[in-house]
Parts: sequence; C-alpha cells; structure tokens
Amino acid sequence: MTDHDHAAARREIADALQKALDRRHEVLDVIVEADDRAAAVESISTLLDTSHLGSEAVMTMAFDQLTKDSRRKIADELEDLNKQLTFTLGERPASSGDGLVLRSFSSAVDRDLFAARTADVGAKGDGSGAPPGNIDDEISAALGRVSNEEAVWFVAEDGNGENSDKVGMVFGELVGGEVNVRVWIHPEHRHRGFGTAALRRCRSEMAAYFPAVPMVVRAPGVTPK
Repeated sequence: MTDHDHAAARREIADALQKALDRRHEVLDVIVEADDRAAAVESISTLLDTSHLGSEAVMTMAFDQLTKDSRRKIADELEDLNKQLTFTLGERPASSGDGLVLRSFSSAVDRDLFAARTADVGAKGDGSGAPPGNIDDEISAALGRVSNEEAVWFVAEDGNGENSDKVGMVFGELVGGEVNVRVWIHPEHRHRGFGTAALRRCRSEMAAYFPAVPMVVRAPGVTPK
C-alpha cells in the first residue's frame, strides 16, 4: 500500500470513529437491533454515511476508545490526515472500494478496454515500456504468460451484474522475483478514486496468484529497473 493509499484509509477510519463517537447512542441502537454482524456493519454505514472500511472499524472499537483522551487523539489524527490529503471521500467516493470488483481479463469481451488502454498509454501491456504492438498479438502473449503463472491481468468493474461499468485494468507481471503491478483507469472514470480502490483490491488477488512474492507498484508503461 502506498503512503497516499495508507493515509486515505486511515482518514476513512478516523472519520468514521469520530462520527460514531459523536453519535454513539444511535450507533449502539443500530448494532443492538441488527440480526448479525454483517447487518450491523451495513446499518452503521448507512447511519454514518461512511464506507465499509470505516463501518468495520466502528464495529471493532474498544471501550477505552470512548474516553475523552482517546477521542482527542482520534480528532487530532483526523485533522492531521486532512492536512495530508487534498481530497475528501465525498469528492472521490470510489476510493473506499466498496463497489469495485476485479475479475480476470477475457479476450472475448475485454479487447476494447485493452485497446483503449493502449491508445491512452502508448506502450505495451507487459510493462516493458516498449511501443505497443498488434493488440491481438499482445493479448495472446499475455494469456500465455498468465497460463505460465508469469502474469495476471484483471478488469476493474464498478457495480455488479448488468449495471456494472468497466473502469480500468490492473496488470501484474512477474519480473526478477517481484510482481510489477500497474493500475490503469479509463479517462472517463478518473479522479473519482477508482485507482486507489483498485490498488487496495488487487493486493489480496496478487498475493493469491503470487504467494510470498514482493509486490512493487509502478506507473503505467514504466520500464522496470
């Protein structure tokens, strides 16, 4: 996780905790009325207008966080994080990652998305930084690397089912004992937080495909050194 990504996540949590402390009686009511943990998290999210990440943090609060000293520390942390970051969750709602899913790239239905990415970046999809080649040849080569467990390509989608939108791609290439990870977001979906969400979401996916292999985040098209 990058420093920026970590700060954004910490701010979501600190903001949710402060809201929960300010409305602690209401929070306790919705938890008591919930059928199970998942329902309680969802109710907290709705009540406080916060992300799933923030709601989970509220659910795991310890009683010592209710003290005045702890509440001051949370408020101070939130103030510090607000100074570090230039956007709010409301301005980039997708950054929470609640609605984002990653699925494996399909040559049958995602060729257009990779073509848009190539036109935008102007480089091959393997992360080498070389000029792009024939789209179908690149896809075929990528699927070969995936089959050989040397790469993995994901499509980032916002939403589920027929109402989902393809918002970008995540590339993982095994190079020199590291997984070079690149996130590309379609120009029409930028500045909404999808890049942050995709990076968060891909960490567990990459770990599943490449267990115990270090993950290095690189800018699109950057040549690994």
